[in-house]
Amino acid sequence: MTSPSPAPTRGFTGRARAADRDPRLPPGQYDARDTWPVLSAEVTPDLAAADWTFRVGGLVARPRTWTWDEAHALPASEYRGDIHCVTSWSKFGVRFGGVSLDAFLAGAGGPLPAAKHVVAYSHTGYTANLPLADVTGGRAWIAWEYDGAPLPPEHGGPARLVVPHLYFWKSAKWIAGLELLDHDEPGFWEKNGYHHRGDPWREERYAGD
Repeated sequence: MTSPSPAPTRGFTGRARAADRDPRLPPGQYDARDTWPVLSAEVTPDLAAADWTFRVGGLVARPRTWTWDEAHALPASEYRGDIHCVTSWSKFGVRFGGVSLDAFLAGAGGPLPAAKHVVAYSHTGYTANLPLADVTGGRAWIAWEYDGAPLPPEHGGPARLVVPHLYFWKSAKWIAGLELLDHDEPGFWEKNGYHHRGDPWREERYAGD
């Protein structure tokens, strides 16, 4: 019968974990590896691509709505990188295909000078607020593909917003449009105690973080 191994020294274990931690992980996150947890505030809708539309309104020069075919006629763009959920999982090396949000904003004549914030809203009624600066300059996409295949409904298909540098609740599933505003207007989770911006590297999970 062998003797149990000595208990590890807490300080030594902590240093080893810090040294081995993947630098791509923001504080408090873990690597989800091959899994992609399904987390939604609402029931997954039965929304066909033919019925999907996307509107940019509010403080833009020419409010406009795109159909599925009209959106696909815009220049294709993709995001390759990492995503981070406020529930603590991160997923590395994802690939979303669609159109840069900048192309939609340009199609609406661009933001008016007073525009500083946006509310993203879904076909289900879900909303999320974001600073305009966080969805412009090549930082956000309307995505309908994941890893080269159509985006599954449980992950926001036929199309979702992707804002990968913020916690993923900001990347509204089943996206229906953006409303540009001159003020910050809290969305669904923000009204329920979550942070208004949600930067994973600053651990902006909850109001007051």
